[in-house]
Amino acid sequence: MTMEVDILELSDRSAKFVLSKVSTSFANGIRRAMIADVPTLAIEYVNLYDNTSVLYDEQLALRLSLIPLVTDVETYVPQAECDVCGGEGCPACEVSLTLSAEGPGTVYSRDLISSDPKIQPADPNIPIVELKKGQKLVLEAIAHMGYGRDSVKWQAGVACGYKNVPVITIENCDACGHCAAECPKGIIRFEESGAKVSSEDVLKCSLCKLCEQVCDIHAINVGFDENAFVFTMESDGSYTAKDLALNAADVIKGKAEELLSILDQF
Repeated sequence: MTMEVDILELSDRSAKFVLSKVSTSFANGIRRAMIADVPTLAIEYVNLYDNTSVLYDEQLALRLSLIPLVTDVETYVPQAECDVCGGEGCPACEVSLTLSAEGPGTVYSRDLISSDPKIQPADPNIPIVELKKGQKLVLEAIAHMGYGRDSVKWQAGVACGYKNVPVITIENCDACGHCAAECPKGIIRFEESGAKVSSEDVLKCSLCKLCEQVCDIHAINVGFDENAFVFTMESDGSYTAKDLALNAADVIKGKAEELLSILDQF
C-alpha cells in the first residue's frame, strides 16, 4: 500500500493536506516530528553589554530566545551532535547576532544583525523593547540548533494537527431539514432526493455527529476513514510549511533506517 498525499492549501507559513493509506501511528509520528524533532535555530545565550531599558536582563533574554530564526538545516547541526567542536560551539552549530540601539524608539527583531546573512528573524516586526530618550541596549546573542522536544524556542511547528477523513452516508432521507439546521459547519444541502454533502464539504465535517443524533429515521451516518487524515499545520517561519513537512518525513525515515541498522547487528 503506497502512501498518498493530496495538497488542499499551501502557503509559506501554513498547509492543509490529506494523507491517505497510512496508519494512525504514522500520522501521529509526522505530527510529533514537525513539533519536536525537526531542528531549528534559536537564541540560547545573550551577552548584554549595556541595558538601561525598563526590562531586566532575564526578560530580554527570554524575549530574544522566542524570536523565530530562518534556519538552514543544510549548513548547521545541533550543538550536541556537532563533530567539529564536540558541543563547545563553532560556526557549524551556532550563529552570532548583534544589536545596538538607543532611544527614543522601539527595538524590533529586524534590528538584530546576523553574522550569517542567510540567518535572519523570520518576522522582522517583532517588538523587543521600547527605549525612552537616553536609554540604550547593546548585546550579542548566540543562536544554537536544537529540538522542540527540549524547549519550545526550538519548536518550528506551532499548530500541527490532524483528524480522520469523515465519511458521511445518507440513505432514505425524508428531507425534513433537521440535520441541516443542526450542522455547525453548514455543509448539508438539500436536493429533490434529500440531504447531500459534497465531496469538497465533507472534509469540513468536525465529526460532532449532531446531524446523526437529530435524525429520527436514522437516515444519516457519520463515520471516518481509519487510514486517511486531514492535516493542518503552521510554521513559525523557521522553515516554510513545505520544508517543515519534508524535514519531518526525513526524520521519520532516518529513525526507521537507524532502527533497521541496529536490528541488523543481531
